[in-house]
Amino acid sequence: MRLAATLALIPALLLNSTADAFERQDWLDDYAALKTALEQRYANLAWFASPQGGVNLPALDKRTRRLLEIAEDDAMAKAALSGFVSGFRDGHLSSAGPVLQAKIAQPPALPNIDYSRLNAAQACAALGYAPQRGVAFSLPFESLPGTTLEADGLTRSFRSGVVTAPDGTRLGVVRIARFRQQDASPAACVQAWSERQAKGAMSEADIKPVKEAASAAWMRTLAAQLQSFREQKVAAVLVDVGGNPGGNDSGDWATRLFTARDVHSARMLMVAAPLAAPYFDEQLDQLRAAQKEKDATPEARAMLEQSIAAFEARKAGIAARGCDLSWVWNEQRPWQPYGCSRLIDAGYASGQADYLPAKAFGNKKIASSIYWAAEVDDLRGAWNGPVYVLTDGGSASSAEMFATLMQDAVGARIVGRASSGDGCGFMTDAPPVELPHSHLRYRVPNCTRLRADGSNEVAGVKPDLPIQLADGEGDRARAWRLLDAVAADLRARAARP
Repeated sequence: MRLAATLALIPALLLNSTADAFERQDWLDDYAALKTALEQRYANLAWFASPQGGVNLPALDKRTRRLLEIAEDDAMAKAALSGFVSGFRDGHLSSAGPVLQAKIAQPPALPNIDYSRLNAAQACAALGYAPQRGVAFSLPFESLPGTTLEADGLTRSFRSGVVTAPDGTRLGVVRIARFRQQDASPAACVQAWSERQAKGAMSEADIKPVKEAASAAWMRTLAAQLQSFREQKVAAVLVDVGGNPGGNDSGDWATRLFTARDVHSARMLMVAAPLAAPYFDEQLDQLRAAQKEKDATPEARAMLEQSIAAFEARKAGIAARGCDLSWVWNEQRPWQPYGCSRLIDAGYASGQADYLPAKAFGNKKIASSIYWAAEVDDLRGAWNGPVYVLTDGGSASSAEMFATLMQDAVGARIVGRASSGDGCGFMTDAPPVELPHSHLRYRVPNCTRLRADGSNEVAGVKPDLPIQLADGEGDRARAWRLLDAVAADLRARAARP
């Protein structure tokens, strides 16, 4: 009986073995599909295929194919693809996680939020305003002698204060933990909500104005702190973006608060693929809305028409910028963003214009549709002295946009460690690439920002004053050493003719 039962199980065991068998060709096909997707959708591919990109793609491809050829199971094959993706060292090129559950046949009805029934605190919580993570300085300046903490970063945005370097030099230090709208203190949202609620019942239509008011308060708070540093006559300002994972375009705007110089934003490119069209459409919608402003001057109308024509031409030219990028797996070529890169000009990190004079056209809506940083015109030059930007391996995306523009256009000195190397990332919400057999999914960046020297921001920002980790040194000692390096640099700058 026992033998018969065992024999009866053999067909089922064989069936399961077949079902679970390792299919090498499926993984090789998935790898080919991933490379094709990168050729068509990855904005940084031509950069990493150049000697300047620091990645040997032919060698990476050869290694990945070899690992797939010797893989013995799905886990080994999956690891080979993961190693291929991580080999680019682009933080935005990453796994999108497992395939989501198929659509639920009959999901429970989800009621809309009735904002008219919420008080300001509840409404702001529902909108995502909450105390920030990473509020503390990335190095413990709070614990050093001579430090005066002026804002804790909780009750008011931006932990900040005055620190004293070993030689007695006084520096203003301000922490920017992240660049995004919800980083305004919850109190800023509560105030904006309360002010609108006092005028009548709230609804969905009030959300955008409240967010805009809270975002403006975020910038005003930063400007006020910089003005305070100026009044206290500190020798320099240290902006701490260590561990700042990024956020949004405020990383570009905020640079204008740290200088009276004319700051010109970085050139931006999008991948020349259909997924770029929604970004161009979004810009066209904003520009056409600005055309409806009744007090638009002839100069403003002309600039709007030129901007609209530029974005229409970009959208129409997407297909023409396509090219065969399969060469990247066989050779390296010098970085030429306007060569065979599958990139198309998208204006600047600030919109169509890289710069406009303050109060351009006498109409902020028109100016900010062309040059987004016009939103902070009233706050330009809140500080106009020496600036240092603290970065580390956790400074990414919008934090890199801020740091590179501060270095390139403001003349700030970078201190600390090299940034993450995430670069631009995404300007449209394109779905992840899903491989046909394994169904692994990957996020593929669709935009690129160029630095003043023409290099790709995805290379990360390198410090002018490196403060590397030292064996046996704690964070507090490293913070003290960093302040000493900044003070020494200030002395050296002052001694120059």
